[in-house]
Amino acid sequence: MIYILVGLASGIISGMGIGGGAILIPALTIFLDIGQQKAQNINLLYFLPTALFAIFVHKKNGNIEKKGLPSLILWGIPGAITGALIAVKIDANYLRKGFAVFLLMMAAYELTKGYKKWKEKKTTKEQMQ
Repeated sequence: MIYILVGLASGIISGMGIGGGAILIPALTIFLDIGQQKAQNINLLYFLPTALFAIFVHKKNGNIEKKGLPSLILWGIPGAITGALIAVKIDANYLRKGFAVFLLMMAAYELTKGYKKWKEKKTTKEQMQ
């Protein structure tokens, strides 16, 4: 049952555009006692079909900015390969701590971004009254 709940939660988070790995990797390591490297491998395999589906949906909705796409592909592929090779060589504890720091930084970024939007909306609403 826990596998179903983890999959459902990571799928919902993926659908929101946050990235299922934010849920999937910690859930696999904490609740299912899977090692950090193996959890990240599972996340990468999970990512492939969800990314393909996301590309289809975003293309259909006209949300893909084609201007920056070549640069992203040019630098993204070597970056992903380099990151994977480094991740395999790093001790699992350091990898886990690095991932935790990354998640905290992303949470801080998202909270800051959300607060700014909320503040702008509130200011605009007050100016209209």
